[in-house]
Amino acid sequence: MRLLSKVALLSTCGSSYANSLKKLSTTVGSTITDSTFRKTLFSSIAMVDNSLGFIGAGTMATALVKGFIRSGVANPGQIIVSDKHPATLERMRAEGVCASSNNLEVVSLSSVVILAVKPDIMSTILKEISHSINAETHLIISIAAGVTLDSIESLLPEFTRVVRVMPNTPCLVNETAAGFALGKNATEKDRDLVQKLMGSVGYACEVKENQLDAVTGLSGSGPAYVFLLIEAMADGGVRMGLPRDIALKLAAQTVKGAGAMVLSTGQHPGALKDAVSSPGGTTIAAIESLEKAGFRGAAMNAVITAAKKSEELRKPKEN
Repeated sequence: MRLLSKVALLSTCGSSYANSLKKLSTTVGSTITDSTFRKTLFSSIAMVDNSLGFIGAGTMATALVKGFIRSGVANPGQIIVSDKHPATLERMRAEGVCASSNNLEVVSLSSVVILAVKPDIMSTILKEISHSINAETHLIISIAAGVTLDSIESLLPEFTRVVRVMPNTPCLVNETAAGFALGKNATEKDRDLVQKLMGSVGYACEVKENQLDAVTGLSGSGPAYVFLLIEAMADGGVRMGLPRDIALKLAAQTVKGAGAMVLSTGQHPGALKDAVSSPGGTTIAAIESLEKAGFRGAAMNAVITAAKKSEELRKPKEN
C-alpha cells in the first residue's frame, strides 16, 4: 500500500502531522506497512530536542500543553500525550499534538516525560514505564501532589533524573505560580529546562522538597480560593443591584488588578490595603466586616488544610 493511502492513520495525531505527511507522501512511492508507517510518523517527534511527553491528560496536563504552545516554548510537533480515555485523546488531538493510549509510546518518543497522573496510581505507572526509561536521556517531571522524589526514584532505573513540580491551572493563560524541587540526580541543565518550561507560562521558583506541600496549599490549590472570592464578590454586587455579568467582570478585574499591584509595586499588601482605606470610609467598614467574619483566618486555614492534605497523600507510600 502506498504511503498516501495511509493518511487515515494520522487520526493518532494532530493536524500538524497530517500536513507534514501529506507533503511527504508526494515524494515517497514505495510500499510501506502499517507498523513502519507509524514508526516513521512518530520518529519526527523523537528527533526534536526536548520533545515533551505527558502521561495523563487531565485538567493540569491540558492547561500545561495549551500554555506551552501558546507561549511558544514548544510547538505541537514536540508534544505527545497518553491517556486511557478516547474522548480525552480526541480533545488533545484537536490541539494539534500527538495522542496515544500507550504510555510506553510516550516514553520512547520523549526526552522529557511529564507524569500528570493521580497520586494513587503513580506507582503503577512508574512500574509500567520503568524498563523503558533511559537514565542518560530521559528527564522525568512529576506534577502529582504528595508523591516524593525518593518514592519516584526508587521505582525508576538508578541515576534517573527526576524533578517535582507543583504548578497551577492559570498556566492556561500564562499566569501560573509554580514551585519545583530537584531530585538527587537532576542537573543544572535540568533546573534550567524546568525553569524555562514553567517560566514560560508564568512564575516558577525552585524550593526545597519539604516546602512543596506548602506550595500545594498556597498556589497549587489557591486558584480555587480566588475563584470562590470572585464569585462571592460578584454575588454581593448582584445583591446590591448590579447585573450578573457586570458584577462578575468587575470582581475578576479587581482581583487581577490587586494582584498586579502587589507584584509590580513590591509593597506589602497591608500597606496597599491601608492606602485605599480612608478614615471612616467604605473600605475600612468593609474590612471590619471581613475581620469579624474571620476572613483572614479562613484564608490562612485553607492553605494549611490543603498543605496537610498533600502531606497525607504520601504517608501510605512511606510506611
